[in-house]
Amino acid sequence: MACRLRLTRRSFLAVSAASFLPFEAKAVSTSPALPPLVTRDYALDRQSFRSHLLKSGPAPDHGDVLTEPPRGAQILPYRSGSLDLLAWRSRPDGKGGRKPAVLFLHGGNALGLGHWELARPYLQAGYVVMVPAFRAENGQRGAFSGFYDESADVLAAAEVLVAQSDVDPSRLFVCGHSVGGTLTLLAALSSGGFRGASSFSGNPSAFAFFKRFPEDIRFDTDDPREFEMRSAVCYAPSFKCPVLIQHGTAEVHIQDMSVLTERRAKAAGLPVEHAAVRGDHFSALPEETMRSLAFFARLGSGRAG
Repeated sequence: MACRLRLTRRSFLAVSAASFLPFEAKAVSTSPALPPLVTRDYALDRQSFRSHLLKSGPAPDHGDVLTEPPRGAQILPYRSGSLDLLAWRSRPDGKGGRKPAVLFLHGGNALGLGHWELARPYLQAGYVVMVPAFRAENGQRGAFSGFYDESADVLAAAEVLVAQSDVDPSRLFVCGHSVGGTLTLLAALSSGGFRGASSFSGNPSAFAFFKRFPEDIRFDTDDPREFEMRSAVCYAPSFKCPVLIQHGTAEVHIQDMSVLTERRAKAAGLPVEHAAVRGDHFSALPEETMRSLAFFARLGSGRAG
């Protein structure tokens, strides 16, 4: 039976904080007022950095095993390192030809039917759509790391998507909401294979995110590099495609870091935009989606939002 994950903020991030109180104090104490600016290339730093996980286990959110895809989708396996993982992709329309594609990154830490519904506007706009589940989610193998190792899964899923016979590899876009929004930003730092990226309510600062949700920490908080490698704001000069960073006007905890990320990227001459959309974490989503479709069309997707 397909997962029917309820789309609430706490269902995205629900986990007992009691087991991780030692991490909480360290996360708060190592949070700088202004995240450092790293001028090295993020993709190159990824080649040598390995996250040191102090706890190995499943993702915080419960999710059903992915045995039945939602309407209009089919299961697409993909491999990330040594892990065999699953994704949903839209069924081929049988019309032939190569189409633009959207890699949609779900919020929270488990994939559910509600996430496919969030991705449906891209399917309706004529894109091939892929929504991957990541390591340690939905009963899959691997250890939850909180953004970093999961971003390797994003890149692996992108490789599978562009290899599909109905996908134009020159028109691959990535977008995502909440946790998926953060992963979208990290993907845009990591690979030049995306034509454009749009983040919805992603937090560009891991320092800020884990200060707010210390219960999700699995890594060594004594090493500031663990936070930096999860923070787009630190590596803003490394974006490798045009990026639209969006969030709701009610999400004041995200705004400052989003503005700083835009400013740092523009100072490096990169096409990065920021937009605050009226609403909160969820109510802003319809408008953010339409803006992302228009943004992708402007970049040459061949599809209008």
